[in-house]
Amino acid sequence: MNNGHTFLNKVLSIIKEETEDNVPLIQFKHPEDLEKILDLSVLDGVPDDRLETIVRQVLQYSVKTGKPTFRNQLYGGTDPYSLAGAVIAEAFNTSQYTFEVAPAFTLIELEIIRHVLHLFGIPRGDGIFSPGGSVSMLYAIVQARFQKFPQVKREGMWGLPRMMIFTSEDSHYSVLKAAHWLGFGTESVRMIKTNPQGQMLVEELDKAIQEEVALGRCPLMVNATAGTTVLGAIDDLTAVSEVCERHGVWMHVDGCWGGSLILSEKYRHMLAGIERANSISWNPHKMAGAMLQCSLFLVRRPALHEANCAAATYLFQQDKFYTVRYDTGDKSVQCGRKYDTGDKSVQCGRKVNIDRQTDRQTGR
Repeated sequence: MNNGHTFLNKVLSIIKEETEDNVPLIQFKHPEDLEKILDLSVLDGVPDDRLETIVRQVLQYSVKTGKPTFRNQLYGGTDPYSLAGAVIAEAFNTSQYTFEVAPAFTLIELEIIRHVLHLFGIPRGDGIFSPGGSVSMLYAIVQARFQKFPQVKREGMWGLPRMMIFTSEDSHYSVLKAAHWLGFGTESVRMIKTNPQGQMLVEELDKAIQEEVALGRCPLMVNATAGTTVLGAIDDLTAVSEVCERHGVWMHVDGCWGGSLILSEKYRHMLAGIERANSISWNPHKMAGAMLQCSLFLVRRPALHEANCAAATYLFQQDKFYTVRYDTGDKSVQCGRKYDTGDKSVQCGRKVNIDRQTDRQTGR
């Protein structure tokens, strides 16, 4: 154990060295060249001095994502409070499925979700931390399907009309993946054209829904985007919500990137209408600077447990001395689930940074 603690202290020291200001962002090597440098084939049973060398090499040739010069894949920077939370979470190795195994972390998670629900204007809703926006998209479609056809949980999709999902042609690819994984098929996703600014054309959406109804199909969900991957476009959420309400279609907002504008007094108006959505996804590990991974899926109506629970009696006993609503594992698709960090970044402490980042991106 002492050897382990000594090695841990060495690793922390190496991390400090490799994140100094004078260390370059990346020392890029071709994959075949890097394989030779790292020599990962010797990881089994190597002595600590050799292991320390490998750690140094791994960090030396890794991208220093916390540097201000890192601008890749819509995230970057390191929030020190979030980093501290990550250290605590890793040190205690907590899994978030029942209150008894994660009492303090469960209450923190529930409070953060409550806070974020208020931020987005859906205070009576519910939420769950997810591994990322793609999994949140799975949650959204499952919720939309359960709301429309609750029997699907028991009987599957046999005998149901073909369900259609609508999204803009500039939206994230996770919509197609989710349609495949959930058995809808990618041809059940209808792509709606966008304007030159990258926003979904709402009149085309309305027309497409009517066409699918005429074909005897069931319009299930519209995915509106708040911050497209390439252009950063935000769909007209108010107009999309009006179309969805008129046709009785579930409205999801993929705000994984642009949802962080909710923390900005200057730019939150760009998300007008998001409070009318049935579900929202948001990744504070993007614009808000939280550590990977910090992703939320939110619903207007608290039906996550109803849709997702399996009521495993060996974990979620109904006769516990506390209310089982604290056992968040039964509303999650996961059982073992890491305590997601980044809570300090979520709690409105980063408005100035978000304003500055948005100023740069919009040219204002």
